[in-house]
Order: sequence, then C-alpha cells, then structure tokens
Amino acid sequence: MDEKEARKLIVEIGKLLYERSYVVSSDGNVSIRLDENLVLATPTMTSKGRMTEDGLALTDLDGKPLNDKKASSELAMHLLIYKARPDIKAVCHAHPPHGTAFAVAGLAIDQPILSEVILTLGCVPLTGYGTPSTNELTESMKPFVAHHNALLMANHGAVAYGEDLWQAFDRLETLEHTAKIAILSRALGGANDLPKDAIEKLINIREKAGYLTENARCQACGYLEETGINCQHSEIADFKSHIPKTNGAKFSFTREELIELLSQTANAK
Repeated sequence: MDEKEARKLIVEIGKLLYERSYVVSSDGNVSIRLDENLVLATPTMTSKGRMTEDGLALTDLDGKPLNDKKASSELAMHLLIYKARPDIKAVCHAHPPHGTAFAVAGLAIDQPILSEVILTLGCVPLTGYGTPSTNELTESMKPFVAHHNALLMANHGAVAYGEDLWQAFDRLETLEHTAKIAILSRALGGANDLPKDAIEKLINIREKAGYLTENARCQACGYLEETGINCQHSEIADFKSHIPKTNGAKFSFTREELIELLSQTANAK
C-alpha cells in the first residue's frame, strides 16, 4: 500500500472507531507500517472521527518524526508490536466499552465460548497495568505480543494488530463483540464452554486454513492446556508468569438487577 492509500484508510478506520463508540474525544490511535522503517500514525490530541489525510504523523520505527505532525504519545506500543512481529503491518488501539469493561474488571477474554473466535482470533490476555504514554505500558505488553493478535490492558483498553489495517480493525471488532456476548450471557445464567474435542478440531481447521499459525498454540489460554495442544516453547512459562491476577472481588446482583444493567449497557451508544 502506498502512502496516499494508507492516509485515506487511516481516516476511514478512524471514523468507524468513533462512530461505533470504540473511542471518544481524542482517545485511541491507529498506525500503518509503510515499509521496514516508515510508520504513518494518527496525530496526538485529535478525535479519530475528525481526522484529515494531511494531518497524519510520519515517523521512523524508533518514533523519530519525519514530518511536522506530532504522533500520538502512545505510538510506543505500536512500535513495540512492529519490532516484535515483522508480519504485522497495522495496529488499532481503542477503548471499546465491553472489552474495556473486561480490562477494568481484571479479566481476560479467554473462555472457549464461540467457535468463530477460536478460529480467527484466539484468546485475548490481560496485561498488567502500565501508565499510558510510558514504558510501563510497553513493558507489560512485551511477554504477550509474539503469540497474540489482540491484548487487553488493565484499566486502560484494547489493542489489536494484523497484516493490514482492515484485519487489525476486524480483530478489535471481534474482541468487542465477544466481550459483549460474554457479558450478556451472564444474565442468562452463564456461557457454556465448547467441549475439548471441538476446540481441538477448530485449532486444526484454523491452521490448515491459515487463519492462525501454530504460534497461536502458545497463547495464554487455559483451555489449550486442558486439551493438551498448547506449545512446548520454553518461553511459554515465562510469559504466563506475567499474567496479572485478579483481586478476587465478587459482586452480587439479583437476576432482575443484572438483566436491567446489561440491557442498559447493550443499548448504550
């Protein structure tokens, strides 16, 4: 993709993020890696719904400005992903409400409840909290980037990435849709996990079809261990040691209160 096409696409995706309430105000950031050392990114302090093609920032892979536009202060998370994953050419960071609710509650999206998610995304781990725009955030992400295509950041939001910007956006959208279904299913008594043999079949299908590679077997999913098909890479134990623990807090609602709360959430723009 040339730079002109990339500028047009970033503006288009920015409007979609804003219109779907995945971001508000100047939240979120998007980028495309144009070549091995050139990144086009959304500018700082600008609504993703009101960007212009000539207002985007251009940097190198170390974040050095290459035009007169200032990139988002969270560009460092994009650069980390690009350096760790040569296959990745685009990144979307946003605060989609249901996915971010998981992050705020200290929960990963890692239950095998939807076959389509296992096929195309895999599980989404929760990284430790890091102050936005600092190296705390990127340090907490490092252990997970190699084997996952989307992450939840504790008390912050979500990031998804892919071989092009549409794939990165689609993965973010899948993350948010899955989180919404998981939350709503709790009003009906909870979600049922897919059986182990079905999970194994789905993983074989996704690898044969090219949706995800064998690297995804190294994802921080409890159900992979249960099926006995998780990877044997030496670093798996190391990055799983970084998975943050929840504080174990529990909240009680009547069924009627929970249904009303979830209905309001589902209907919110």
